[in-house]
Amino acid sequence: MLLFHPDLLPGFHHRDAFITTEEESRLADVIAGIEFQTFEMRGVVAKRRVAFFGRSYEAARGERPIPEFLFPLRDRFAAWANVDPQAFAMALINEYRPGAPIGWHRDAPQYDIVAGLSLLSPAWMKLRPYVAPKDIPKFPGPRKTTHEIELQPRSAYLLSGESRQAYEHSIPPVDSLRYSITFRTLR
Repeated sequence: MLLFHPDLLPGFHHRDAFITTEEESRLADVIAGIEFQTFEMRGVVAKRRVAFFGRSYEAARGERPIPEFLFPLRDRFAAWANVDPQAFAMALINEYRPGAPIGWHRDAPQYDIVAGLSLLSPAWMKLRPYVAPKDIPKFPGPRKTTHEIELQPRSAYLLSGESRQAYEHSIPPVDSLRYSITFRTLR
């Protein structure tokens, strides 16, 4: 079910078939050889595993340069977002094993444009208006998804402007192995 046309939420853009099947296969082969790490947020270990490159969330993680195999994809995202490829200062590869979700979140405030690519299996991206933690008590009852889109393998999205700042997003548990590649510009 599609609750909205993806380009109707200001700053959210979506493209199916952003890369070819052959490109997806090559990326998946390289990614399968990457050393992933567990990810912990606020004391909770996530079910997904991650590989950070470039400017990560925390300086303590160390900084590994963005690998060259991601440059063509970064260039393609930069052309779509109308920014210099070097503006994408961070890359994150997520490994979602069956049953792995990513909970409701808004990307860290030091980042601006978020560009993502979905590989191998579909996933639903759900969005809802962001509410600052201090304001949550003013909103009794559960907060609900206002927008969702199915991210097919090889599809891509851009989050900028209102969709990036005024909304948070999540991905429910996946049924089969999925990788995502995310690039972020600095604010």
